[in-house]
Amino acid sequence: MELSLKKKQNLQRKKKSRFKRMEELKDFFTVLPAIMFFGVFIYYPLGELFRISFTNWNLIKENYKYVGFRNYEWLFKGSGWTELLNSLKVTATYTVAEITITLVVGLFLAVLFDKMTKKYDFMRSIIFMPKYIAMSTAGIVFAWILNGEYGILNYVLSLFGFKGVNWLGKEGTALIGVLFLTAWKAVGYAMLIYLSAMKNISTDYYEAASLDGATKAQQLRYITIPLLSPTTLFLLVTTFIASMKVFQSIDVMTGGGPYRSTNVMVYWIYNLAFVEFRVDRAAVVSILFFLILLICTALTMKVSDKSVNYDS
Repeated sequence: MELSLKKKQNLQRKKKSRFKRMEELKDFFTVLPAIMFFGVFIYYPLGELFRISFTNWNLIKENYKYVGFRNYEWLFKGSGWTELLNSLKVTATYTVAEITITLVVGLFLAVLFDKMTKKYDFMRSIIFMPKYIAMSTAGIVFAWILNGEYGILNYVLSLFGFKGVNWLGKEGTALIGVLFLTAWKAVGYAMLIYLSAMKNISTDYYEAASLDGATKAQQLRYITIPLLSPTTLFLLVTTFIASMKVFQSIDVMTGGGPYRSTNVMVYWIYNLAFVEFRVDRAAVVSILFFLILLICTALTMKVSDKSVNYDS
């Protein structure tokens, strides 16, 4: 009797282990297409990028060879270091400005247009509409608006007695001109994201605050903004990544100038690869840029775990 019970128990264990293995195989084959996709289109190119960084690959020449850390020495000890510092400074300035404009103006517009009427629906659609316009098309239009001699913005300023500015032709204003376009396209999206999140906040909080005598401004500060922190984190991360990778608006409006005052990281990588034909140097800068994005995003997520309020 004891032997038969043990045999039954062993059989049951074997059946359970087989069933468990089958379930694990099913799970594996379910995620296998995604693993293959990431392997072919993300991890393999990253590996190739790392390999190319150890070569002297110039697109003008037919052959290339491995040169060790020569490209890294160019970036950190040679002429590439000055260009790297300038590009990082421009990219960081642009990123901070875009994040600030997007979050602050987006939240302001969400609070301003937080009424579900046809008139407000129309105004919200007008603000959100630029999101659908191609960046290259918008860049051409804004390049005309900001033209130093014939731009409509300088014409409007002259009507009020202000002197016109060569927005895209001066070092101090070229990046500001690009940010005009960025703000025009980005704030409508942030407004709608904030609005959708605000509609999910329970009205009980506001009713209790009203009974305690809290004003609208106090309700915004102590209820709305804290409970919108997950949404703010989402917009912060997505805007950060998008602004760090800005390219089209720079390419169309300024071409990285004047005097490299708008030469952001992605545009510098593009110039290295397809203007100077130095794919090896472009690979080194790309690897460094990838690591910077990875570290900054990880730090943002880590800090947010302590400060973001998910109680809605």
